[in-house]
Amino acid sequence: MAKPVDIGSKRLISLAPNAWVQWVTGNSQVRASQLLDAEFQWISRESDVIVKAKSPQHKEFLILNELQLRYDQKMPQRMRNYVALAEEKYNLSAYPVLINILPPPSTVTIENCYDREFMGLKARQDYRVINLWEVEAELVLGQPLPPLFPFVPILKGGGSESKLRSAVQALRADQTLNQLEPLLAFFASFVLEIPLIQQIMRWDMTVLRESPWYEEILQEGVAQGIEQGIEQGIEQGIEQGIEQGIQQERRGSLERILKLRFSEIPSEISVRIQSLTLEQLEELMATALTVNSLDEFTQHLPN
Repeated sequence: MAKPVDIGSKRLISLAPNAWVQWVTGNSQVRASQLLDAEFQWISRESDVIVKAKSPQHKEFLILNELQLRYDQKMPQRMRNYVALAEEKYNLSAYPVLINILPPPSTVTIENCYDREFMGLKARQDYRVINLWEVEAELVLGQPLPPLFPFVPILKGGGSESKLRSAVQALRADQTLNQLEPLLAFFASFVLEIPLIQQIMRWDMTVLRESPWYEEILQEGVAQGIEQGIEQGIEQGIEQGIEQGIQQERRGSLERILKLRFSEIPSEISVRIQSLTLEQLEELMATALTVNSLDEFTQHLPN
């Protein structure tokens, strides 16, 4: 059985902290000195990664890194709280950075500050926004920026077989990086055919499932399903549309997992998947990740 591997944000940044802090600040003189505790009593979940850094001009300061699979419209307020709590806890000035991995729907505007006024009093918090789909893949591979290697397929100009091969080669050249291959494979699946990805890479679903990214990946799929469902709901009713959207997403996710693990799936299995209820689909998601063969999975399908 594969050994559990942490491929979360802290793990990624720790691979090359100096390269990371110089990239997010745009300042080649910045150096990382320590990754700090990012958990705050008054925030509902652990904040992403805080790096204590220093430069000749600014001395010691904090770099607050918030990585989001897809931009959340609540992020401005969250970034404001994040900065205030970090500066209070560590008594240092903070440089906050929001890194968005996948683009949001075209109707969503990505904000780069929190700006509110109430009863004549103003509150404002600026933060830097980095959208990975706007970052050049050539820059990441050439500089290089090891923490961004797993994201190469979704970077600007990165959605090609040659770029995927370059990213795989870069990961395998360093033993501290090669465990990030499952994350690279997942993001490659957004832009390349699954059989090609399997041909190029070693795919281990167990490693991905045991990583902190897995739950976010599942939630991303749910969000897409809800979005599709709402569009259908214009004609069919919002409630029914959302339910259908989630079911559609679950069917797609289940088939994607089966293809990643066992290559092609027979059409009769696809047909049976299309008839499953939401509850059955959710149960079979876990089954698909643990069975040893497609035949074994088929035995779990309802008649």
